[in-house]
Amino acid sequence: MTTALPPVVDHDTWKQQLDELRVREKAATRELDAIAAQRRRLPMVKMPAYTLASKEGPVRLVDLFDGRSQLITYHHMWHDGAEWQCPGCTGFTAQFTRLEFLDGYDARFVIVTQGEIGEALAYREKVGNRMEWYSTAESEFGADVDAPKDGGFAVNVFLRDGDDVYRTWTTTGRGTEQLTHTFALVDLLPWGRQEDWQVVPEGWPQSPTYSRWTGPQAIAAAYGPR
Repeated sequence: MTTALPPVVDHDTWKQQLDELRVREKAATRELDAIAAQRRRLPMVKMPAYTLASKEGPVRLVDLFDGRSQLITYHHMWHDGAEWQCPGCTGFTAQFTRLEFLDGYDARFVIVTQGEIGEALAYREKVGNRMEWYSTAESEFGADVDAPKDGGFAVNVFLRDGDDVYRTWTTTGRGTEQLTHTFALVDLLPWGRQEDWQVVPEGWPQSPTYSRWTGPQAIAAAYGPR
């Protein structure tokens, strides 16, 4: 089966349509700036003094900041006893290999999971994940920030004032896409994500959602221990 291709036109026609698209792209950029400005004006909610588990042992929620003022947590889905955890979470977090740039912004980005800390760290090693992992298996923290046991994933953002921790923002589902470069890169391609929910010209390649995502086994083979 031959895959459809975009129509071939002369340079001036191509440039005209690109310029028309650029107007919408610039408008979207300005809208994202406005959304970020509104996000910075959100109020915040004070958090209880949770205790989580780390590779060193029990830690307070405030300890996850590691002295910084701001913290982003990715709540990794977890199912006890599963050989491979959520493909989306595994693939999403695999891309964050160099987070030191956040030091300049007085911030930190870590993973929190409902998995027992020993199992979580073993899985981290198996798939070659580079982020710092913490467990909320014995704490209500995950459930209280919209990532309950056997539930979905979530992103949360916190601000520290001394030993007091405040929740400032959260999202889940496709709201997490803004944290990743993967979809941004794929969306630039002529065929896009090639998922069957997308609006595409006739003949464009499409397949079931998630079917092209890199699974945990492939991630482990690429990044895990040799």
